[in-house]
Amino acid sequence: MREESLARVARELGLARQVRAGPATVQDSVLADSLEAIFGAIFLDGGYAAARRAVVQAFGPLLETLDPGKVEKDAKTQLQELMHARGQPLPEYRVAATHGAPHERSFDVECVVGALVTRGAGTSRQRAEQEAARMMLEELQA
Repeated sequence: MREESLARVARELGLARQVRAGPATVQDSVLADSLEAIFGAIFLDGGYAAARRAVVQAFGPLLETLDPGKVEKDAKTQLQELMHARGQPLPEYRVAATHGAPHERSFDVECVVGALVTRGAGTSRQRAEQEAARMMLEELQA
């Protein structure tokens, strides 16, 4: 799920008021990570059915407004489909660097397609890969 959607739902649930982030405003990435952690804790404590109920309850109003024909795929999926359609090898992702303490880690990831290399950064490896893929899509479609 996209960070923006997770952060939006977290705000609607009032999670921003519960997260302690010092004097700064709570960032979307922190809200998204916090909501994912809550769903993970529900799953570990109550199992799949409990986690499913929590997710459906939290995202129900948002899901009702979606048009299934217009759901956008994430950048990594779009890039993989583009490469497949062109008959080219799938992109390769590699961590170029990590920064920060273990509890505040950020990642720099490279996306490699042939001789092209793009770089993305994020608070998780997955987010950095998505950013690198988005940049690669822009490069390939330019």
